[in-house]
Amino acid sequence: MRQPNEVDFWRGFALVSIFINHIPGFFFERFTHRNFGLSDSAELFVFLAGWSLRRLVDAAEGPVGLGRLLLTLGARGVKLYAAQILITVAALGVVAASAVLLEAPPLLEWNNAAPVFADPVPAHIGLVLLTHQLGFFDILPLYIVLMLGSPALAIVHKASPTLVLPLSVAIYAVVLSFGLNLPTWPAEGTWYFNPFAWQLVFVLGFWLAGRSWLGDWARRHAMARRAVGAVVLAVGAVVVLRELQPDPMILPQPRLFFLFDKTFVTPPRLLHFLAVVATFAGAFILAQRYAPALARFGSMLGRNSLNVFCVGSILSLLGQVARFALGNDKMVDLAILVVGVVVLGFTAWLSELRERLRSDGRPSPA
Repeated sequence: MRQPNEVDFWRGFALVSIFINHIPGFFFERFTHRNFGLSDSAELFVFLAGWSLRRLVDAAEGPVGLGRLLLTLGARGVKLYAAQILITVAALGVVAASAVLLEAPPLLEWNNAAPVFADPVPAHIGLVLLTHQLGFFDILPLYIVLMLGSPALAIVHKASPTLVLPLSVAIYAVVLSFGLNLPTWPAEGTWYFNPFAWQLVFVLGFWLAGRSWLGDWARRHAMARRAVGAVVLAVGAVVVLRELQPDPMILPQPRLFFLFDKTFVTPPRLLHFLAVVATFAGAFILAQRYAPALARFGSMLGRNSLNVFCVGSILSLLGQVARFALGNDKMVDLAILVVGVVVLGFTAWLSELRERLRSDGRPSPA
């Protein structure tokens, strides 16, 4: 089991934030950091996935190590796909059961579930192909595509490390210039998280985790880095709190370079997120010093991110149903928050207990 560390801690922070933010109208949602800036925990989650991948890639030495790494990444993608199918089926069960028990057929239309119940044959094909995604259950498909593409990233990095970031930026620029995205089916539309654009967040995490001119500068000049980041965050807070959205009709082409768009993780969002990283990188030391229990808890969640994410997704949906049934009351929201965080912690603890029991049961090497 890994010791508490910064990557796991912030991944745990992102998981709790996602759980809270996936309950529309939730009282405590207004205190999450997405309400004070242009980016949110989705960027953090994807960035840290890229950061973790870099550690795996750098550890793979020689053709045998690279081959084993590629198999590991492929298996990881398959595991993520299985998790997506599992939580989607569970979510549909929750929606259907809630509609029956609460005698509220409109619940069947929640979170883009209507096509599944109205026209199940094509909708189920879409669920299997990931071309139909439930609302609030659409970040894992992005992660699946990024993980399935990570072997190509590893190969490019091993062949020519200097090409990784320029190639990613070039893809991002083309995507924003022409508005490219994956289509949804059977309902017409596009993916909420555009993997062709979000790959840049993933690659930035991968790139900054290694030795680079920007990473080296940031590590040597922590005070300057935090000062610049804080200024950008202050500007972002003013923009969001005063609702200073740019008018798309007067923006130059291509407009996606200037809009605050989450689907394409446009440059203003990306700049704000990098400011978040610049400002708060290294803050885990303070958490360990002044709130060690919180540091351990967040790291435990992050170490078991997939299990915690899956359970958190279902908990968010159950929270939506609870608020529908019991009313939008602050005490109801407090109960949902407390129960949710406790269950997330129990999920992580149970995952680690299972791993310890499995390790203890292995025969000792001869």
